[in-house]
Amino acid sequence: MFSKIATRRKFLNCAKLSLLFLLNSCSNLSNKLRISLQNSFYPKSFKDTIPKDWEQEKINFESIELQKNRKIIFNSDFTLINDGWITSINFELFEKINEYPLIENLDKRSIDFLGSFNEDQSSKLFPIGLVPYTIIIKNNKELINSARTSWDFLLSKKLTGKIIFPQSPRIIFSIAKKINSSNSLQKLKSQAMLFDDKNMLNWLINSDACVAIVPYSLCSKYLKIDPRLSLVFPSQGVPLMWHFLLSQSNLNKAILIKWIKSLENKSIVDKLVSQGWYLPFKSDYIQSKYKSEILPISGPSQKCWNNSWSFPVLTNEQKINLKNSWNESLTP
Repeated sequence: MFSKIATRRKFLNCAKLSLLFLLNSCSNLSNKLRISLQNSFYPKSFKDTIPKDWEQEKINFESIELQKNRKIIFNSDFTLINDGWITSINFELFEKINEYPLIENLDKRSIDFLGSFNEDQSSKLFPIGLVPYTIIIKNNKELINSARTSWDFLLSKKLTGKIIFPQSPRIIFSIAKKINSSNSLQKLKSQAMLFDDKNMLNWLINSDACVAIVPYSLCSKYLKIDPRLSLVFPSQGVPLMWHFLLSQSNLNKAILIKWIKSLENKSIVDKLVSQGWYLPFKSDYIQSKYKSEILPISGPSQKCWNNSWSFPVLTNEQKINLKNSWNESLTP
C-alpha cells in the first residue's frame, strides 16, 4: 500500500515539474523579441547582425495576404521597411524612436531625408540602411566607360529591347530626367525588355538582356560568381533606397540601442558594404565608405554619392499626377 502511495506521489511530482517547465517555456517564448522584415530585401551580412535570440518574422508588403502581414507587424516589437512601402503601414501602431540617443549617430544625409517626412512619420522612422541602385552590364565592355559618366548610354541602339528596369515608374522617371534628350522617358521605355523587381538578375543572366538596373545589395553575390557581369555607378548619380526601423514599444529601448551600436563595429561595417549596404551614421569610419574611388566593385564614387537622389513620400495628388504622366508616356 505504501509503495502505491509513493509511486503516485512521484508521478504527481513529475507532473508538477513538467507543468512548470511547460509554463516557463511558454513564458520565455512570449518574452522573446520579434522583428518583422521583408526577407528578400536584406543581405545576409545584415540579417546576421540581428541578435540570435530575436525571432525574425517574414512579411511581404506586396502580398495579397495583407491581413496576415498586418497581424505579424502588430505582434512584432520592431519592423524593418524600405522607403517604397512607407505608405503601406499604419504609423499609429508605432512609438517615437528618434527621441532615443540613437538619432545623435545619424549623418547629415539621413537627417535631411527625415526632414522630407511629416513630423509624426519622421519621429518614428530610424534610418538603418542606405542602398544605391547600380547598373549591371553583361558581356559588353565598351558600354562601361560611357555608363560611368551618365545615363545617356541607355538610349544606345544596341540596347533596344535589352534593358531590365525596376518595376517603379518613379525610378524610371527620375533616370529619364538625367538623360540629355527630348522625350527621354518615352525613348527609355522603348528600350525595355521588361520591368521586374524580383527576378531581374535571373533574367539578365539567362536571356538576351544586356543591362539591368538593380539595388546594389541584391547583386553582390552574382558579381562574384559570373565574370560576364560588370558593375557601374554613373558619376551623374543613382537612385537611393532607404531602409528604416520602427518600434512598437519603448520598453526595449536599451536592447535596441545595443544592437544599433553594434553595427558600427568595423568588421561589420566592412561586411555590410561588401554586400551593398551602407549605414547612414556619422562615424568617421562609416563615412569613409562613401568616399571610395577604386573601380570597379567598390560602390559609388564620392561624386556619384553627391549627385544621387532619394524619394520622399508622395502626396495623393502627386501619385495621381505620376500615374497620369506614366500612362501618357505609353501613347505613341
